Amino acid sequence: MRALNIAATGMAAQQTNVDVISNNIANMNTIGYKRQEANFEDLLYEDVKRPGAQSSDTGTVIPTGIQLGAGVATSSVYRITSQGSLTNTGNQLDLAINGSGYFQVLLPSGETAYTRAGNFSLNDNGVLVTSDGYTVLPQTTIPTTATSVTVSSSGQIQVTLPGQSATSQVGQLQLANFANPAGLQAMGSNLFMISGASGAAVTGAPNATGFGSIQQGWTEASNVDSVTEISNLIIAQRAYEMNSKVVTTADQMLQSTNTMKS
Repeated sequence: MRALNIAATGMAAQQTNVDVISNNIANMNTIGYKRQEANFEDLLYEDVKRPGAQSSDTGTVIPTGIQLGAGVATSSVYRITSQGSLTNTGNQLDLAINGSGYFQVLLPSGETAYTRAGNFSLNDNGVLVTSDGYTVLPQTTIPTTATSVTVSSSGQIQVTLPGQSATSQVGQLQLANFANPAGLQAMGSNLFMISGASGAAVTGAPNATGFGSIQQGWTEASNVDSVTEISNLIIAQRAYEMNSKVVTTADQMLQSTNTMKS
């Protein structure tokens, strides 16, 4: 009975859907997190009676035929890269990207990773780093004697030093953008890596054409909407229950067949 296998694929697909939704809900308060969405596709069909096949010697054809599907499968889990709302933190080292682009981060392996999480700090050498201690590229060192740090919308990092009325520029942020940001490979810790689907990184200064601006003292919140996720969770739960009902019904039909007497 095909219904058993078809319903099983439906249950597996909805389990994946719930996994994706639960991860979105779990990361509602993760800085710079981008929600994901599971997409599905139908499986191969068995042509019991092929549409368009000739049905007589006079040339008549079958208008619709009989095609029986084999169920559903997860086709992709797509990352929605829309802008998250900005949260005012008041921390002069917190930076948010308003628009397109990613901060560049130097990993211990020497590779470059990318992130939207701008909750930065200074390490023991005064270097601007992520919450995991990874250097933000291009590397910027803030003098220990600096009394204030100012980051412009175009990414210029300036400091005020004791005894000086004018500010001094100590760094310039560079953002990276991609032809297909949704194709970046998530590494955890709010970091992404280039993949064959994302395309190569194109770097540029904030506020340049194709790049967002920097807002100092703010961080970008997750773009997860709790109402949408709960609604999607209820829909996925109902779909799972309906598929499980199909399994139960198909099993009862098989039992009826087995108990038939000749």
